[in-house]
Amino acid sequence: MHTGEQYHQFFLTSRRDVAVRSRFQRMAMELLPHGADILDFGAGTGIDARTYAAHGHRTFVYEPSSAMRDHLLMYCREELDQRTIISIDESNECRVFAVTANFAVFNHFADHTQLFDELSRTVRKGGFVLTSMLNPYYLGDARYGWWLANAFHLLRRGHYAIPSESRIHRFAPRVVARSAAPHFRLERIEPGGLGMATQLYMFLLFRRI
Repeated sequence: MHTGEQYHQFFLTSRRDVAVRSRFQRMAMELLPHGADILDFGAGTGIDARTYAAHGHRTFVYEPSSAMRDHLLMYCREELDQRTIISIDESNECRVFAVTANFAVFNHFADHTQLFDELSRTVRKGGFVLTSMLNPYYLGDARYGWWLANAFHLLRRGHYAIPSESRIHRFAPRVVARSAAPHFRLERIEPGGLGMATQLYMFLLFRRI
């Protein structure tokens, strides 16, 4: 377990994670219309939210971890005072054009059906959900016994979970897409092709139907 401050400092100093965050933020902001509202779902300590707000997007933040939320309230204090960032307790407390969920937030769910059903009442039609998830095909994890032990489950079911305190789940994109229907359709996967073997995170873009 990490404190909000430890998590915050790690993600601001890890070169790999800074690069991943930069790509994710750039993709999100390229998709957002000018001035569109956004929900940062699983906002962590507010690093992404602060960037979205700085680019003119009113940003709602939902973060269930008290440690993360406490640090977010400090890190984004000015934006919260100005109401360019708004903290909420449930995702259905807002109506937005887009939802973002960065750094494996969706990997903490065993099934996404109910989540997408709830998000369908949050995201306006034509809007999107953009999530970065742990890539189950990343060959950098092949050195671990749990990766090899679950390769069959991934190919057959498209899903497996690693026995641990956090119970992190890995999903093939098709499984998440099936859970998103009929409210959302999977529109884009990054990286594509051979990049899926070399990147720890995959970005999935779901369009609200």
